[in-house]
Amino acid sequence: MRHEIRFSGFGGQGIILAAVILGRAAALYDGKHAVQTQVYGPEARGGASMSAVIIDDQPILFPEVILPDIFVIMSQEGFERYGTDAPIDSVMILDPDMVRSRPRCRYHEIPATSVAKNTLGKVIVANIVMLGAMVQATAVVSTSSIEKAVLDSVPKGTEGLNQKAIRKGFELAGLR
Repeated sequence: MRHEIRFSGFGGQGIILAAVILGRAAALYDGKHAVQTQVYGPEARGGASMSAVIIDDQPILFPEVILPDIFVIMSQEGFERYGTDAPIDSVMILDPDMVRSRPRCRYHEIPATSVAKNTLGKVIVANIVMLGAMVQATAVVSTSSIEKAVLDSVPKGTEGLNQKAIRKGFELAGLR
């Protein structure tokens, strides 16, 4: 089954890393085909950032996301630039503390930034919380594969914190 996933937020939130980890989970651990692309400019720190992943059981012949079916939105500007056109049959995972708008499609509110800051003690892992919530809510990859990909991708010495963050995302999405 094919999925096109679009992540958006502002530079510095780890939007691109989250997409890279998702692609790694799909390709290396779930045996699927995956391709990842990204968009950011010189305004990357603080400006809108977007990254996309295509996951498919079949080879991917065109690497650009055309019609996303899953959105992960971590900022209002990210929503305005990359989420307002979400198809009605898509699903969106959004951070309600960072995004004021609500989509027409089905959505899950995951307070990743406040949970990362107040529960885990480091706002920098909000992207990993969102990634865990998205995987739990959509089953686009297995939870075991995303856990392995996170551990493969984060800086040495932060594995424990990131493992707590991904599991907190699973938990938050499981409560909905």
